[in-house]
Amino acid sequence: MRGPIIRSPSLDLVVPSPLCRLVEMPLTASAAPAPELSQDELKRIAAYRAVDLVESGMVIGLGTGSTAAHALDRLGDLIRRGILRDIVGIPTSKKTEVHARAVGIPLSDLDSHPVVDLSIDGADEVDRHLNLVKGRGGSLLREKMIEGASKRFVVIVDETKMVNLLGGSGLAVPVEVIPFCWSFTMGKLRRLFDGVSGFDLRLRTTSGDEMTPSVTDNLNYVIDLFFEKGITGNLDEISDAILKIVGVVEHGMFLGMTTSVIVARKDGSVTVINRMGDRSIVTG
Repeated sequence: MRGPIIRSPSLDLVVPSPLCRLVEMPLTASAAPAPELSQDELKRIAAYRAVDLVESGMVIGLGTGSTAAHALDRLGDLIRRGILRDIVGIPTSKKTEVHARAVGIPLSDLDSHPVVDLSIDGADEVDRHLNLVKGRGGSLLREKMIEGASKRFVVIVDETKMVNLLGGSGLAVPVEVIPFCWSFTMGKLRRLFDGVSGFDLRLRTTSGDEMTPSVTDNLNYVIDLFFEKGITGNLDEISDAILKIVGVVEHGMFLGMTTSVIVARKDGSVTVINRMGDRSIVTG
């Protein structure tokens, strides 16, 4: 006899629940629960798990951000110790390039290595279909170019990044635009989402200076889109509509690109979710 069905609230996965049975146990002092790990510790766990997938001789896409930074440190350590050899890294940002050189990762670019064996990067949001929001750090264009050229793209996150709908965290969905007449382009984006409840957008500015636009590695600006209830509708159609606006360079929705997501949970456990066709399968 099977037990009742339980649904995971974050991933909408269905798993059988074992039958509950009342058992009398002697009254003994229970052990204190293990303390929850910090978010940075969870990022490190996920990053190290991803680096376990790297083999000598690979071309590796090197992600940008606080989670990917742990992967860079781990990769550099394994190279210095001789455990990994003949690694070539393709950095997704100038910041990552500086970090990778500092830890001893040999670097190249897509011109020299147009096919990347494996990319490892974090994400700002991951939905149940393994679509992503990335680029809140401003590196979305280079990230999408390199990760789109990868045979495998492994995303490393802690469980707070899992959402039901992209944009559902209430944080930005970035759009990179050329600086020329950026206000005109922002108006086009506003009209595209006219009538969408809870929608807003604004030009990203530098920290501490609301008058100075934030500039990407490609010398472009970023317009941040906000969706109070997340993005509803066909994401591919929304993606195409954004990219058809003249002046838009790229957006931060990474659709259908992810091979696997490694999720570190507060108790230190790790869940790996793999894409199998149109489905997402938890494997461990």
